[in-house]
Amino acid sequence: MRSPSAPARVVSTRAPLTEAAPPGGGPATTRGRLYVGTSGFAYPGWSPRFYPSDLKGDALLAYYATRLTAVELNNTFYQSPSASKVEAWVSATPLSFRFSVKAQRGGSWRALSGEPDPGLPWLTAPYRWFGERLGTVLVRLPDNMIRSDERLAAMLEAWPRDLPLTVEFGHPSWAADDVTAMLRQAGAVLCATDVPDDPEPPTLLRTGPFMYIRLRRHDYSPAALRTWRDRFEPFLAAGDDVYAFFRHDEIGHGAELALRLVDGSTI
Repeated sequence: MRSPSAPARVVSTRAPLTEAAPPGGGPATTRGRLYVGTSGFAYPGWSPRFYPSDLKGDALLAYYATRLTAVELNNTFYQSPSASKVEAWVSATPLSFRFSVKAQRGGSWRALSGEPDPGLPWLTAPYRWFGERLGTVLVRLPDNMIRSDERLAAMLEAWPRDLPLTVEFGHPSWAADDVTAMLRQAGAVLCATDVPDDPEPPTLLRTGPFMYIRLRRHDYSPAALRTWRDRFEPFLAAGDDVYAFFRHDEIGHGAELALRLVDGSTI
């Protein structure tokens, strides 16, 4: 592993036309599944644009799950969920529905700021309550966290192998071949994030058993949604699941975009 002080060959994560092809020695026997949703779901302001006007409280998720196939949970980023809360979420959704759980920020940042072993059991224990309904745990690194190969390697080594892990890097110093190789060796997924300030969408690099994309722009034209569907297709055809999540807003436009992406006929 390269020392953090040694220079790394930085690779572009913003080249939209060249992406890593799904690996594999032969044709996939099962097509991958496309899981699409939004970051969070409990937004009363989405009514009546997305939710019926008389829907409230716990009924929101049950309705959401009739229209979209996954959700990226926001509130788990601020506090760990209780067993009763996880049970309520799981019970409100069908067996095919998947949860992406944002790792609690304090615990996940501590895991990358020092020795991760003592804190990881506390951080990860609640995520097992989702059982097979857990799509992945998303560890989001803050924008000011500069690359450290040693700290990343320690976290990846300590991370429980039974919990699928996705990592989203904020600081550009992490955009390096060595970092990608470390994720790939650990079977962790590199999150591709499409942000408003970038002139081009991100390259899709497969480092784990599925793909994970966060679509953060405020709007996507029909042509842009079609392009994203086309970019997902090689991975789906190769048998890889693809998770795609739109940003939340105050009126439910992100949920509308998610619906359009799910139903390719509308784009």
